[in-house]
Amino acid sequence: MSGARLGPTARGKRSGIRPFHSSWQAKLLAIVVAAYAVYALGQLEFSAERFVKGLDNGARFLARMFPPSYRNGDQIVTGFVESMQIAVLATFFGVMLSLPIAVLGARNLMPAWATWPARLIVTLCRAFNPVIVAIVFIKAVGFGALAGVLALIVASVGFVGKLFMEAIEEISMKQIEAVRATGAPFLSVVTYGVLPQVIGRLVGFCTYQLDANLRNSTMVGIVGAGGIGAALFAGFQRFEYDFVLAILITIIAVVLLGEFASNYVKRIFHV
Repeated sequence: MSGARLGPTARGKRSGIRPFHSSWQAKLLAIVVAAYAVYALGQLEFSAERFVKGLDNGARFLARMFPPSYRNGDQIVTGFVESMQIAVLATFFGVMLSLPIAVLGARNLMPAWATWPARLIVTLCRAFNPVIVAIVFIKAVGFGALAGVLALIVASVGFVGKLFMEAIEEISMKQIEAVRATGAPFLSVVTYGVLPQVIGRLVGFCTYQLDANLRNSTMVGIVGAGGIGAALFAGFQRFEYDFVLAILITIIAVVLLGEFASNYVKRIFHV
């Protein structure tokens, strides 16, 4: 029987390949991770009784949320307008800062003395959750939307800067060399040699970051950085769970609309 007519299992036996085979190091690592998971479960005082009790408490909590109440609809509208403004401003300024940082951090364009500081900035921006950064800015500039914008700018630089940096490092150098051969300055090399190759991916990164900033604006608002998160936290504080559900439903609706808008923008730019 020819090898072309053998099934996958027979071909594997004939060639000596064992499907789903892993090394002893991988098996040892899996055992260590499983053992540590069991150990951590015991250290955190989890129990079946506590889990069952939590289900009962969660059911009663959800029952108090229905039906949703829009009696304070003006607070929802005001909060979402502010959240949208925070997200748009943070995305715009975050992308504007990310572009030069990404160019400086691209190892195929810049020497090592320039790439390491740029990469360090991106790493520091990605090191902390936006809520933690928002708390720092609240201490610096006070409560309100400004702290939220600054916190999400940092988050945007960490995300867009890293992905744009990687996109630049994957481009073809032939187009860059062609632009350099004309004697063009570095800015022209970036404009005509780099950006045309990555503009599609950059649009995709920006639309995703705008969507992420819209969601994150809710989180930073909970700690006092403006947006709909402040109204959400106030609803929890007042035990107005029906109002909380109305806010959550509105958040879901806005995120879905943002997803449709992002897909439309990607189709326009053929991303």
